[in-house]
Amino acid sequence: MDEPVLVAADGPVRILRLQRPEARNAVDARTARALREAWLDFEHDAEAAVGILTGGDEVFCAGADLKDLAALAAEVSGDNGPLGCTRLSVSKPTIAAIAGYCVAGGLELACWCDLRIADETAIFGCFERRFGVPLVDGGTQRLPRIVGLGRALEMILTGRSVGVQEAVAMGLVNEAVPRGQVLNRAVELARSLAGFPQTALRNDRQAVYKGLGLTLAEGLRVEARLGAGTVASGEAAAGASAFRDGKGRSGK
Repeated sequence: MDEPVLVAADGPVRILRLQRPEARNAVDARTARALREAWLDFEHDAEAAVGILTGGDEVFCAGADLKDLAALAAEVSGDNGPLGCTRLSVSKPTIAAIAGYCVAGGLELACWCDLRIADETAIFGCFERRFGVPLVDGGTQRLPRIVGLGRALEMILTGRSVGVQEAVAMGLVNEAVPRGQVLNRAVELARSLAGFPQTALRNDRQAVYKGLGLTLAEGLRVEARLGAGTVASGEAAAGASAFRDGKGRSGK
């Protein structure tokens, strides 16, 4: 039987590809387990710096496989989300490379990632609204944080489809690219992120997430603590020395 999630290494980049084209990459229980295991492997892989989730050039993910709902529900425990990874936290940047349908649980998987790159074929929406299926993979929490309360409620309550240009305008998608170019662009971006000093990048990312829901004063304390950890690592001093030597100037 073919693996439902294929993992490929490209230097420090790990590419996780959903591999159920016959079901529009809908996630069944087996796929959910494979997604969770793949992201845990990514987290524990010292050579992996950035992860990409994709469904290929035709469809990203149509959500949960409604024919396997009972088995998916049985997968839920602790930090195991119905779709496998949606209640899991990783310490490294993640990117969703989206083409075609990115709907229902597929949209929730995309929102789990830090950044979203989509091609001109991408379609977004909370299509589970049509079937009485709830958002239980983080959509009610992550989508408002990404696009704002009003836009998130509109998408969640109406279940309407959103094209890629509207998704860019509302901040759901960070960048739109021509058809067939989404994975290439995601890999290019991932390599760029992997090329930065990693302690500062990961600590700053963590400060953003840990500060959500806190008061400004509390968030500033989180930022200060994580920033101090970066300084203590010696990475900041090494970067300042490199800058004095002329590296990284003029935005390069």
